[in-house]
Amino acid sequence: MKKYKLSAKGRKLAASSSLRSLARIMDTLLAPGGCPWDRKQTHSTLIKYLREESAEVAQAVRRRDWKNLQEELGDVLLQVVFHSALARRDGHFTLGDVIKTVNSKMVRRHPHVFGGSKLDTPAQVLRQWKLIKKAEKKGRRGGKKS
Repeated sequence: MKKYKLSAKGRKLAASSSLRSLARIMDTLLAPGGCPWDRKQTHSTLIKYLREESAEVAQAVRRRDWKNLQEELGDVLLQVVFHSALARRDGHFTLGDVIKTVNSKMVRRHPHVFGGSKLDTPAQVLRQWKLIKKAEKKGRRGGKKS
């Protein structure tokens, strides 16, 4: 494989383990003078890659190939960061909004951990999760069934 010389900034970003660095890399790719392929992408054109990467995660799990799973989870994370960067560019939401949304959801749907209720079995947790999710969706529709 041919080796390419990286700038000091590129080497630093490549060695980082922070989500902030990944977001910076994506911003650089999407910026004027960035990557022509990345700049051309849309949410719609990226769907096939999200599906492919998700399937590769499933395959790595089935094979118990932990090194490959690490790589494939990174590819799924890249898809989240990529879609978030496109959404931010278009004024819809940011990566921070995505993270805040999932943080809030995880706390809300685990009142047996972050609140006062108590559940003892995975089946009880799953039932509660489904009830909370149903109530949240109903609340977003203003009580209307769709």
